[in-house]
Amino acid sequence: MLQESNRFNAYKIMWVLVFFDLPTETRKERKAASLFRKKLIDDGFTMFQFSIYLRHCPSRENSKVHTKRVKMNLPKHGKVCILEITDKQFGSMELFHGEKEVDMPQPVQQLQLF
Repeated sequence: MLQESNRFNAYKIMWVLVFFDLPTETRKERKAASLFRKKLIDDGFTMFQFSIYLRHCPSRENSKVHTKRVKMNLPKHGKVCILEITDKQFGSMELFHGEKEVDMPQPVQQLQLF
């Protein structure tokens, strides 16, 4: 039987979210933003939204390791926010996936050739 301290639960498992707003006006800025995204992906982060990446971590200690890596790769310009939350908190997030409004297609007029 597993000891209580060794069991994973929704309060020990962590999520690391990285929010960022990076300048992309010059070629150098675009390259820095692209490199930052690439380093996030290489470290196991996945894109949640265009400038929000997240990573699942099995423990608080592991989330600290990945947070430290993000801090080491911060770009020179722009805004970056790192948020660590528990799996329980992440699970209470409400997600809404809307569909883009599309104009109704015009009815097609069919011709008869008889």
